[in-house]
Amino acid sequence: MNIIIADTYEEMSRKAADVIADCLAKDPSCVLGLATGSTPIGLYAELVRDCEAGKISFADATTFNLDEYRGLDPRHDQSYRYFMQQNLFDHVNVDVARTHVPDGSNPDADAACAAYEEAIAQAGGVDLQLLGLGHNGHIGFNEPCDCFPVDTHVVELTESTIQANSRLFGSIDEVPREAYTMGIGTIMRAAKVLVVANGEGKAQIVRDAFFGPVTPQVPASVLQLHPDVTVIVDKEAGALLG
Repeated sequence: MNIIIADTYEEMSRKAADVIADCLAKDPSCVLGLATGSTPIGLYAELVRDCEAGKISFADATTFNLDEYRGLDPRHDQSYRYFMQQNLFDHVNVDVARTHVPDGSNPDADAACAAYEEAIAQAGGVDLQLLGLGHNGHIGFNEPCDCFPVDTHVVELTESTIQANSRLFGSIDEVPREAYTMGIGTIMRAAKVLVVANGEGKAQIVRDAFFGPVTPQVPASVLQLHPDVTVIVDKEAGALLG
């Protein structure tokens, strides 16, 4: 595990963008696993600038997002499909037909999740998976539980996650209670994993996840068992790493 502590959020974003840019440079047809949330917004902005400057191209790349709220139409302004369009896809030369987000509008959970796993397999698997880190250690929407879920599945969101996401909705009652998410097994099958985290509020979970015991009660801790993980944090998130 390679842990990099950047001085600022901006430096963290640039360093993370460089990892993704390097993947695209080495293999323009690579398969990228992408994440949503506030943390990766900066690195997506860096990738947009790189693409506009002609330094990188998404023309032959394929993408798979980690998760999506169950019950939200892709056009809903809080759906993760909408987020990706706004923050990356609409601003780079990606083929939208090769961008994938779980179909939150499909009420058939088994069908939606099986189709997503099949699409990832058909693409040859994920070359580089980007992850954020939840305050409770969740990656994707894999919440603390008694086991590590293997494949893409439907999950009930914890109250802490619902509370954290409520700032993005008109009221907490509007926050979906379920989501479709890649499983821990799906994430661990990626050839390379890139984790980004920022802010003092993430300092404890950064230490717990990457220097504590491997336990499904801290889902991100399983990444200690992955052969190729890069963790990039700002100095506030890395404050307890000594």
